[in-house]
Amino acid sequence: INMFIQTETTPNPASVKFLPGRVVMEKGTADFRSVEAAKNSLLAQNLFKIEGVEGVFFGSDFISITKSKGIDWQVLKPSVLGIIVDNYESGTPIMNKVESSEDNATSAEDSAIVVQIKELLDTRVRPAVAMDGGDITFSDYKDGIVFLHMQGACSGCPSSTATLKAGIENMLKHYLPEVQGVEPVMD
Repeated sequence: INMFIQTETTPNPASVKFLPGRVVMEKGTADFRSVEAAKNSLLAQNLFKIEGVEGVFFGSDFISITKSKGIDWQVLKPSVLGIIVDNYESGTPIMNKVESSEDNATSAEDSAIVVQIKELLDTRVRPAVAMDGGDITFSDYKDGIVFLHMQGACSGCPSSTATLKAGIENMLKHYLPEVQGVEPVMD
């Protein structure tokens, strides 16, 4: 298999987006913060074996890697690229069993406002943050406050708070006057 993987920087200096030019996740996303959390993905486990890898995030067509401080991307990139290529060449599935974080799928018990919040996140927010190598998923809605999970490059990104407050909060308030604020949920 001849593969050319592109890399893109993200607003988070500790995260880089790797684009294999193929589907990574058919649906949903997967966010791993430790090798233990990566038990359902051989690719993620192998990426965590590289010294300095602190986070692995799978989007629809990209893989975001978050590194620890003190490790240089020039040192890290060749190892990450090698493992991604090996995984695709071996034909190993990205995820062992289908267990994607489809928390954003609406369920019967969602209130009308929660359905609207999820719809706005799916159409307006998630495509934009995916461009930056991350994802934002709905966690909860209580007393006018929307709680969101920051994943991939968004997690721990210096500008993610600004994104939440300025961008997402203003947009949700504009469409849904019931919304009073947006807060991140830390895992």
